[in-house]
Amino acid sequence: MIAGVDEAGRGCVIGPLVIAGVAVKSEKLMLLAELGVKDSKLLSAKKREALYPEIIKLTFNHHVIKVLPDIIDKAVLNPKRLYKLNRLEAKTMAEVIQKLNPQEAYVDAADVIQDRFGDHIQECLTKKITVIAKHKADRIYPVVSAASIVAKVERDQEIDKLKKEFGDFGSGYASDKKTVEFLKSVLNREHDYPSCVRKSWETAKRTKKEVFMPQKELF
Repeated sequence: MIAGVDEAGRGCVIGPLVIAGVAVKSEKLMLLAELGVKDSKLLSAKKREALYPEIIKLTFNHHVIKVLPDIIDKAVLNPKRLYKLNRLEAKTMAEVIQKLNPQEAYVDAADVIQDRFGDHIQECLTKKITVIAKHKADRIYPVVSAASIVAKVERDQEIDKLKKEFGDFGSGYASDKKTVEFLKSVLNREHDYPSCVRKSWETAKRTKKEVFMPQKELF
């Protein structure tokens, strides 16, 4: 059994970090490639949604974990350097791998040093599973491409739910003006961020400072 693991939403200021894993029997890996799976960022939302059920049919098992903003904030704000976002992601990927229980797991490395990221995952495993961590693994291994699609579709569904509750905030990324405007409007209205916002993100902190800056400092 071979597994692929990837994430969606790591850089967003709004919404969860979604980590997904798929486990495939070795003889079905070629069928997975023939589906046309690739890095989810290279596919349209419509194409990802069409591929999602086909991926689930082909896989032996899949597992998804949604890491909520408050958990992300605790990791980012942790004073101990070893317990930042990369470690949280490695630990969560290990949980996914442990659940799938493959012989080998291929993961998209979040750390600039890919082997170190793989080692961190390995440290969290209680089962003997080979972990191969590579940069851009979602473009190299179809099984990781499949996991990236599952993660992205699952995250998009979570974002849709949040928009129904909080209104349209755009993509949730700091580079999106609509997202930044949402942060400002919710602060002006509620005087704090809702639970869907990652308060530890620089964009969130900077926007809060701008909104609550004493008027005299603006001149």
